Amino acid sequence: MTWAFLIGQRANGFPPDKSLRSKKQKQHQRIHKEKPQQHNFTHRLLAATLKSHSGNISCMDFSSNGKYLATCADDRTVRIWSTKDFLQREHRSMRANVELDHAILVRFSPDCRAFIVWLANGDTLRVFKMTKREDGGYTFTATPEDFPKKHKAAIVNIGIADTGKFIMTASSDTTILIWNLKGHVLSTINTNQMHNTFAAISPCSRFVASCGFTPDVKVWEVCFGKKGDFQEVVRAFELKGHSAAVHFFAFSNDSRRMASVSKDGTWKLWDTDVEYKKQQDPYLLRTGRFEEASTMPCRLALSPDAQVLALASGSSIHLYNSRRGEKEECFEQVHGECISDLSFDVTGRLLASCGDRAVRLFHNTPGYRAVVEEMQGLLKRSSSESTRQRLQQQLTQAQEALKSLGALKK
Repeated sequence: MTWAFLIGQRANGFPPDKSLRSKKQKQHQRIHKEKPQQHNFTHRLLAATLKSHSGNISCMDFSSNGKYLATCADDRTVRIWSTKDFLQREHRSMRANVELDHAILVRFSPDCRAFIVWLANGDTLRVFKMTKREDGGYTFTATPEDFPKKHKAAIVNIGIADTGKFIMTASSDTTILIWNLKGHVLSTINTNQMHNTFAAISPCSRFVASCGFTPDVKVWEVCFGKKGDFQEVVRAFELKGHSAAVHFFAFSNDSRRMASVSKDGTWKLWDTDVEYKKQQDPYLLRTGRFEEASTMPCRLALSPDAQVLALASGSSIHLYNSRRGEKEECFEQVHGECISDLSFDVTGRLLASCGDRAVRLFHNTPGYRAVVEEMQGLLKRSSSESTRQRLQQQLTQAQEALKSLGALKK
């Protein structure tokens, strides 16, 4: 893919006009005094910092094929970054303009040929199509009509099911809407949680979950017929065990694990691989302390394999080994503002955070350590030579990664 064409262009897609240069320089000099200082942060596990936005980034999303990261900011743009550049010196991005508004949330479509955004002023969804050009870049085109306005309160999250069958939007009252891709509401869920703080679709696309003022996470199944026609939304199960409001939750990549963090100062890891139709309840696997959660809102991210739990409060990030419940890494004052989003990439090797005008990418050393621990245990029990070779290869790769990061425990 050739991105050079895009990088050489000005923001509007045209080459720079020399006659405008002196005028722009004067404007820039005036603006420069008011421009806030970019927050500086260094750490031995910082893999990269992505800088292109001129406003604060509110949301990011990795594409399901792992090739792209989308970010949106209050500078009226969405940036699409190539993940293969993350560990290079140059970080290239493509720009989509959000006309007369700015996006506060962004999500890729499952086929990575489109993305949806929530408009800050328009209070609705807008769909952008991504069309590949001959030069390898992309053209971004907003569909002619935005989704109809339906929510009466501020939005807390949006999502697209990986099956491509539905879109979810959730607001801070008690409303979750399930839409088809054409902008028609299929179902309205009342969460009965006083107010919603977060909601999300499970990676398997079967479930929608929400948390809020009540000390539980509620999970519904979105049911479709064999021909793909929408049928109903039914209550599936609840995560019960916290003693105060739940700030946030996350699913593992296979949807068989969930993690939650609460105002009671704890995080919990759950086994949600249950037959809820037979009245089986999720099984609590681990509880860990996170005192910051009792005094301020928190965000949470679960690595794809559920081995690592990342918690963000204020501008700091804490990484826990989810099996043992031990804190392994802490990154303080990562951003100049409170962290607005936190997410592992699809490989689980990197953790991304945003909060000011930059995205920070960290090496997930607790993830590598968890692989080392797991492979060593499996090697002891394995008798097949081919299996042992495969396990040894994974073990060696993880150990080498830790060694190169200076994070191999003696």
